[in-house]
Parts: sequence; C-alpha cells; structure tokens
Amino acid sequence: MRTGSNFLEANLNAIPGVHCHGEAFNPHFLGYPGQETLLGITRAQRDADPRALLAALRAQPGLNGFRLFGDHDPRAVDAVLADPRCAKIVLTRNPAESYVSRKIAALTGQWKLTNPQHARSGQVHFDAREFAAHLERLQAFQLRILRALQISGQTAFYVDYEDLQDLEVMQGLARFLEVPPPEGLDRTLKKQNPEPLWTKVVNFAEMESALGPLDRFDLSRTPNFEPRRGAMVPRMIAARNAGLLHLPIPGGPEEAVRGWLASFDRGGQVSEGFNARTLRQWKLAHSGHRSFTVLRHPLARAHAVFCTRILPAGPGTFADLRETLRRTFGLPVPEGGLAEGAPWTDAAHRAAFARFLEFVKANLGGQTALRTDPSWASQTAVVQGFCNLNPPDLILREEELAEELPRLAERVGAPARPYAPPPDPLAARLAAIHDDGLEALAREAYQRDMVLFGFGRWRG
Repeated sequence: MRTGSNFLEANLNAIPGVHCHGEAFNPHFLGYPGQETLLGITRAQRDADPRALLAALRAQPGLNGFRLFGDHDPRAVDAVLADPRCAKIVLTRNPAESYVSRKIAALTGQWKLTNPQHARSGQVHFDAREFAAHLERLQAFQLRILRALQISGQTAFYVDYEDLQDLEVMQGLARFLEVPPPEGLDRTLKKQNPEPLWTKVVNFAEMESALGPLDRFDLSRTPNFEPRRGAMVPRMIAARNAGLLHLPIPGGPEEAVRGWLASFDRGGQVSEGFNARTLRQWKLAHSGHRSFTVLRHPLARAHAVFCTRILPAGPGTFADLRETLRRTFGLPVPEGGLAEGAPWTDAAHRAAFARFLEFVKANLGGQTALRTDPSWASQTAVVQGFCNLNPPDLILREEELAEELPRLAERVGAPARPYAPPPDPLAARLAAIHDDGLEALAREAYQRDMVLFGFGRWRG
C-alpha cells in the first residue's frame, strides 16, 4: 500500500480511457482517505451492498477498476474473482521487503513520496512472530487468488514491484487490458527507502537468523532500480594492429586507454564507431582477440563526472541537468556552471560534490524523474549491458593497468606496450577534499558496485 500500488495506479490512470479509483473496498475509507462518496455511492451504501458500487464502476465509460488487498471487503473480492470479464493484475513483492516497508510507513507516517527531498527514513525492529503472521496472510490471499483463477479457467497479469519501472512491461500490461500502450511512464511518485534491508532493520542479524540460512527472501540483495543498459557498441574501441577491444565504462580512464590502444598503430589511430555487424566482422578478422573493460573506484568516477560534466560551463557539459539540479536538489554551483579561472574553494567544491553524490543515490534508487546517464550509472549495470552482446574477457581495475595491459597485449601476440598515462589532475583535486563523509556518500550511492566488485576506501 505504498509506492508500488500507488505507482501502478498512477500509470494505469495515465492511459486514455482507463480509470483506477483507489481502494474502493477498503473497510476504513472509500477510495481514498477523506473521500465521502465514490461514483455517487456512499460508504454506508457500499458497506450494506458492495454490488451497488461494482455496478456503478461497470456503468462508467472506459475501463474502470480499483485496488484490492487481502483485508478488503471479502464480498467484493469474491465477486471480482468470479467475473471473467474483470481483468486481474497481481502485484507482487518480496515478502520481507513488503513487511519492512509497511513498518517504516507506520513509523514515519509517509505512504507516498513525490519529492525525494522530503523522504522520511527510519529503522524498524524485526519481530519473527509478526513477520510469520504477515507472511501467512499474504500467502493465504495469493493462494485464494490462484485457486479462484484456476477453477474458473482465468488468468491474471503478474507484475513484480521492480518491474513497475520497466516501460516495456507496462506496455505489455496495457496490451493485456486491450488498451493503447503508453509511450512513457508517470514518474511523479518516487520509491521510498530504496536502501538494502540490512540498513533498515535494527536487529538484522536476528532477522537473518530467524528466516534461516537459505535466504529465501533474498535479504542480502542490494535493491536495483536502475534501468537496464544496452551494450553501447558504438563506444567500443579496438587497436588497429592487435586483437584488443576495449569496452569503456563512462567516467573511467577512457582517454588513457585509448592512447595505449593507439600506440599499436604507427599513425596513432584506433578502430571505433562499431555497430553489431562491423564488430562481428572485426572479431572474425582478429582470431584470438581479447576484450576488456576497466573499473574505476566509484568515488573517483563520480568525481570525474562531476568535474567534467556537471560543474564546468561550456560545450560538452550537462547544462540543462545542472540547472535542474540547482533548482530541484539545491546543488550549490554557479548558475551557468563554473567558468574557467573563476574562484572556487575546496570547501565549495566538497559541498557541491557531496550534494551531487546525494542526487546520484536518489537517481539510482529510482527516486527522481531524471534519466540515469551512463556517466554515473553503476558500473555493475554497464557491465551487465556489455554482456547482452559482448561479455568482456577481463574486468580490470584502473590501478592495475600498468601491470595488466602489457601482459594482455602479449597474450594476443602483440608487443607489450607500456601503459603510462599522464598524472590525473582530478585525482589531486579529489585528494584535497577527500574525507570519511564523502566515502560514506559514495558507498551509499554505489552499494552494488562496492559489494560486487569489492571496492574499499579510495586511496588516490
């Protein structure tokens, strides 16, 4: 009854001709809290005979519906489950996550979120008996739905909480309802508390122990609300005279690696601008080729993106995004960006970069209406995108390149060209402001990268 069903309802209502009327059969209110009537039916009339409200819903133009939960009027539940002309959408979620989400809502009083600046967070206490009762009620309602559909020969459209951000899934839902698929999603509502469970439960160790060693509820998973990424084939770079293919992660040492690949050609050129066909042709022409990608510490990568795309004025920067961040997120940077040579203290730089990291956390958590640019997307998501078409043979760390790249060249029969990039001025700038606070913000924003790739503290 938090963001998931609210987001689903908002996107159903955004489809022309579709109308979702809230929790029409909630025993404590009618449609929405504070509403006295729904389609001319009062709460007393509904409670006396739910068929009157169902008839009013059917009589409305277009496709009309509502949300049902396990504790709503059972007469209404029985009526719609038995009606084959009523489309059923079953929204599911990890039971442990739904339990914690509901407890946080009860603690904070926040059931909807439209502005992540106003998000309320809190830690809750896991109660094994309470969770068992929650799980029993949830499973009983799901089994009730399943059996009713089975014995009547019906089917439902099942959608998971995390699928709600997938436009293609929502378009498939519209086709199931036989209405025009939407061209975009209503992103007014934001995900609440997208952090992993262990940060939201004060006695998480007790929770793990109570639910057993099999982790049936995926407690250790870091939630992922990022959009799926493509393979970014046009960004790939190959050496002209060696079977070496770099799969660049935006925000990483792209130019330094490009320079190393160019050293294999007398003219200092590389092969790039691939598409799926020309990439396949390159592979066929370079038997024994190796592809690789390079990870950069998330803190350094976010800082590089901030310094090259967000902070400065001039071409090649995200000017529109910067102004939106200034207005919406209070990003403390000059209007129009920082001009070259303009005064800018370390304190101002740290404050602005810290605010950017807070934005990245909200953005990757699905809490903003802004796109997730590859420049600050998690490296996990970027690498997963590569794997859709061209899984890298090697995943290297930036600090290992001087040792690993010459070895890699030898493996494909090429000269062991040294990798010696020039000093990075952005690293020196980060070192001047680096502290525990920035480390904590980076870890919160990039939890998946930190865990999956084993990143520790940035060491410059």
